[in-house]
Amino acid sequence: MISALEVYRSLPRYVAARAIGPRVPGLLAGPLAPLRLVHREGPRHPGDGWVRVRPRLAGICGSDLATLSGHTSLYFTPLVSMPFVPGHEVVGETLDDAPGVPAGSRVVLDPILSCEARGLTPCAACEAGARNRCDRITVGHLSPGLQTGYCADTGGGWSGELVAHVSQLHAVPDDLPDERAVLVEPLACAVHIARRADLSDGGSALVVGAGAVGLFTALALRELTPAAHVTVVAKHPRQADLARQLGASDVVSPAEVAGAVRRSTRALRLEPERGQAYLLGGVDVAIDAVGSRSSIDTALRTVRAGGRVVLAGVPGDGVDMTPAWFRELDVTGAYASAADAFDVAIRLAKEAPLDGLLGVAYSLDRWREALDHAHDGGRLGTLKVAFDLRRAS
Repeated sequence: MISALEVYRSLPRYVAARAIGPRVPGLLAGPLAPLRLVHREGPRHPGDGWVRVRPRLAGICGSDLATLSGHTSLYFTPLVSMPFVPGHEVVGETLDDAPGVPAGSRVVLDPILSCEARGLTPCAACEAGARNRCDRITVGHLSPGLQTGYCADTGGGWSGELVAHVSQLHAVPDDLPDERAVLVEPLACAVHIARRADLSDGGSALVVGAGAVGLFTALALRELTPAAHVTVVAKHPRQADLARQLGASDVVSPAEVAGAVRRSTRALRLEPERGQAYLLGGVDVAIDAVGSRSSIDTALRTVRAGGRVVLAGVPGDGVDMTPAWFRELDVTGAYASAADAFDVAIRLAKEAPLDGLLGVAYSLDRWREALDHAHDGGRLGTLKVAFDLRRAS
């Protein structure tokens, strides 16, 4: 038997969390969350190429919190299967032998459940190395699930055991500690975001949001692109310090962003009768790393005409897309990771100044405290909260 945190279908809790959760975040780790601690058999072994993995550390992601607060789009409902165990930011240890991955290997997980994992002939996207765009994430011998952590059959990192296909596993170097390895999956996402930004030599970028995704994106822009100037929008002092540590040229508060970008790009600032100020001119690329209506609005209103907006957070409700039409913006998504992003992310995890970025790790039986902490992590100065499955619950 294993312990696992399980998300289950509950329309009343979904509606209550969506209505009340933003005003009383603590309730999302209590009576409103469609989440429960269960003790059950481990997930079934789907077949050849699959191994059992014992998680060591599993991160709490913003998308996990959005799921529990009822703020993920209903668009996703056919892409998941319930009940599911969350947790896709995982460093763990394999329990079975598989080609190239002997039992006892320490691994990080690429969570995408693409054609290869599902026992299918590769679709066009998978064939091209873009498994994050797989068209078959609802078919094959697995239940629907865009990723491990959203599929009823695989389990997830918030548990004592999950199953993973060998194509999802990446070996962890001996000199990379667990506390850095658990950051590899969000780092791989940041690598993909930086590539989707497609910055030209000397270009300017604005990163809206300084949580894990935003900060790692700033790092990836500095390390992997020819950007000359990277501005990060940060709400809290600790976030601002980390943004500078990871390579931001400037760090500004949400209230200062339009003025700061105007000065750095010599743009013209306009004030509408209602809503945020916007610029004629602006950065070459704006990256939303939050997914709220306000953060996407900021990105849309601070990029130059013909520039690019990268949506790296799960988009919120009610976004005004007028700037995309009027300024002929190139609006693009950046979901998960593709190609060799995990290899690059492992290198960044070894070399970048990431000490202390995993703020705290909780045992699974302290899940309410962990989720409360993660919800308030920005204010508390904690970049990443995780579950520590190395501890006995």
